Amino acid sequence: MVAITNPTQLTPPRVDLLDPRTGAISREWYRFFLSLLTATQTTQAETELAPSANALLASYDAMLADLTQTAESAPDSGAAEVDAKVDALAQAAGVTPTAASESEIADIQTQLQALALSPPPKEFIVPRYGSFYDTTDQTAAVINTAYGMTFNTTDLSFGVTIGSPTSRVYVDRANTYNIQFSAQFINTGGGANRVWIWLRKNGTDVANSTTVLRIEGNNTEDVAAWNFLLQMNAGDYFELMWEVSDTALSLHADPATAIHPAVPSIILTVTDNVSSLEV
Repeated sequence: MVAITNPTQLTPPRVDLLDPRTGAISREWYRFFLSLLTATQTTQAETELAPSANALLASYDAMLADLTQTAESAPDSGAAEVDAKVDALAQAAGVTPTAASESEIADIQTQLQALALSPPPKEFIVPRYGSFYDTTDQTAAVINTAYGMTFNTTDLSFGVTIGSPTSRVYVDRANTYNIQFSAQFINTGGGANRVWIWLRKNGTDVANSTTVLRIEGNNTEDVAAWNFLLQMNAGDYFELMWEVSDTALSLHADPATAIHPAVPSIILTVTDNVSSLEV
């Protein structure tokens, strides 16, 4: 068995088989097929009859340059000439190989398996995100009625935007989104009053997404803060909904002081970094 003097690694699938400039086989794939040809020559006579690897590569490089020049100078009229030269190159490299040995087949299979385990890197995907808040008090006009929490300020945003009405939050790409919020509530009427909070997608309530808080005492404040995971398609929107048992409960905003920043009535962040769907 003739040893492979210059073994060529298996060509990655991202390399085109045909060179787009000339229509001829690309150099990378030519080297790969040449290495297989060399590996399957089993006798000294066959080795002497077969063209040398260096000679074939030099011939290929020269012909590739000639084909490139022909394709660039006469892309239409030179097509027949290019085809003829490609055929001539194929005939020059043509050798009928004998069957490869079991060890050589095993080696090729190992290379294929390694390629499958280490595929070419995927295209970089820019994550989507949004950060929003509201600087005003939000009240419920009627008890036991659904209202959407609204936002009047966009802090950061890429692919996640506030729509109309401003309770709707839209996304521009299909993915799984992490929705996190904190809502500042105040009870100004005393007693024990309740507020329900849930998620709504494209105008439809998300099943089993409601949580209820009980806030007791006059001027008592409490914060609702948790997150949802929601599968969304491009163009979908969601809303954070709320309902109260008494209109004395409201979303409360406080201005900044000399000591601390302002308190928004609602803060929302949205990211799609929980999965890696391709564009």
